[in-house]
Amino acid sequence: MRLPGDRLVLDQVNLTLHSGEAMLLTGPNGAGKSTLLRTLAGLRSPTRGHVERNAPIAWLGHQDALKPALSLSHNLALSAQLSSVPLARVLQALDLAHLADVPARLLSSGQKRRAAFARIMLSDAKIWLLDEPSVGLDQASIARLGAIMAEHRKQGGALVATTHVPLPLPEAQTHQLPVIAEDTTLLDAFDEDFPE
Repeated sequence: MRLPGDRLVLDQVNLTLHSGEAMLLTGPNGAGKSTLLRTLAGLRSPTRGHVERNAPIAWLGHQDALKPALSLSHNLALSAQLSSVPLARVLQALDLAHLADVPARLLSSGQKRRAAFARIMLSDAKIWLLDEPSVGLDQASIARLGAIMAEHRKQGGALVATTHVPLPLPEAQTHQLPVIAEDTTLLDAFDEDFPE
């Protein structure tokens, strides 16, 4: 796959994920982890090749997508109406029940991240695509997230997560994306104009 400027970010990627499995996408910044996840989600089309999905997908991106003036429960109201899982159970699992009536603007970054993850749990999707799900979370929240992901897998779900830090995903596959060779033409020209 090429990004603007004809920079190849993903080449010859071949991934398979079955029910109950998890995959961690790792690699340095700029290696294409988020791009690959967005492609798997159908938010970006591959330049060549294809993605086969045979189950509903839920996507957790970098943005928490919470309206600051609305309470936590109001932010999740639409997802809750469409879900077979009670909102109260999801908030309890994420240790957010006591914050249900608090405006999102007053939540910490970790609380906002857990609120965004609540939408994933409410989605009823079998495949979870999680872009840096542990950003802003403390150790207790990461452990809680691990238990939720384990239960999802136990129920036949699958997930793919990008990460820079260890996630509690036992027996997860790991796919390491390589460092992308940079086009140094501009850097060389810069060095010529501004020698040390």
